[in-house]
Amino acid sequence: MPGPDRITARFAALKAENRAGLVTFVTAGDPNPGAFAEILAALPEAGADIIEVGMPFTDPMADGPAIEAADLRALAAGMTLPKVIELVRGFRAKNDTTPIVLMGYFNPIYAYGVERFVKDAREAGVDGLIVVDVPPEEDVELGVPARAAGLHMIRLATPTTDEARLPAVVNGASGFIYYVSVAGITGGAAGDVQAVGAAVERIRTASGLPVAVGFGIRTPEQAAAMARQADGVVVGSAIVSLIGAAAERGDTNIAEQAATLVRSLSEAVRSARAEEKVA
Repeated sequence: MPGPDRITARFAALKAENRAGLVTFVTAGDPNPGAFAEILAALPEAGADIIEVGMPFTDPMADGPAIEAADLRALAAGMTLPKVIELVRGFRAKNDTTPIVLMGYFNPIYAYGVERFVKDAREAGVDGLIVVDVPPEEDVELGVPARAAGLHMIRLATPTTDEARLPAVVNGASGFIYYVSVAGITGGAAGDVQAVGAAVERIRTASGLPVAVGFGIRTPEQAAAMARQADGVVVGSAIVSLIGAAAERGDTNIAEQAATLVRSLSEAVRSARAEEKVA
C-alpha cells in the first residue's frame, strides 16, 4: 500500500512481542471536539495500540445505547465528517505511529463523496476503514476506491459467518479482520472464550490476516481472556460510557479518566500471555 502502513507494522511488532494489541474505540467529537482531541492524544500513552474513531451518525444500527448516545452528543456539539478528518489531522501532527481506523456507516461517506472522502482521509493520516453496512458484494462502492487511495478495508466476521460466507468476507480485506464475538449490538455480553478462539483460528487461516475481537469486552479480566485467543482486543462501549458519565457530571479531566481505564485494559492485555506461560 502507498504511504506509511501503520497497521501492518503495528501487528508485526505485536507478534514479535508475543502479545495481543489493545484496540480502543471512541466517538469523534464526544463529548465535544476540544475534549475529544485531548482524549485521542492520551490514548496511545495509556496503552492503546490501535485507535478506532467512530464517525457520528444519527442511526448507528449495529451499536448499543452507549455509542448511540455518544453519537448524539457529538452531533449536538457540531461534529461533521469533515471535522472528524480534521481531528485526525491534528492528532497526526503529534503522533505519526499509532494506527487510526475510522469506523461507522456509509451514509455520511456517500454524502461527503466517496472519492473525496478516501483522498481526504488518507491525506489526514487515516489508515483504515470499518464501514459496517457495506457488504462485500458492494465492494466497488467503497472498497475499490479506498484501496486505491491506500486505505485498509477492514471487514467484519460474526458467529454466523459460515464456511460458505467466509471467503466473500475476507476477499479484498486487509489490515486485520474484526471478529464480532456475539450476535447483536455493541455493549452486550462478551462471547464465549473457547468459541471465540476456534473462530479466530478459522478466520486467521482463511484470511492470512490478524484477527481482533470486539463487542461485549468491558473489563480487564475479559480483555485478558480474549487476548489469549486473538491478535487484538477491541474495547469501545466501556470507554464511551465513562466519557458520557464524566461529561454528564461536568468533569474537566475526562481524558485523564479515559486514560486510567485504558491503562488498566492495556496492562491486562499485555500480561495475558505471560500469565498463560507461568500457568
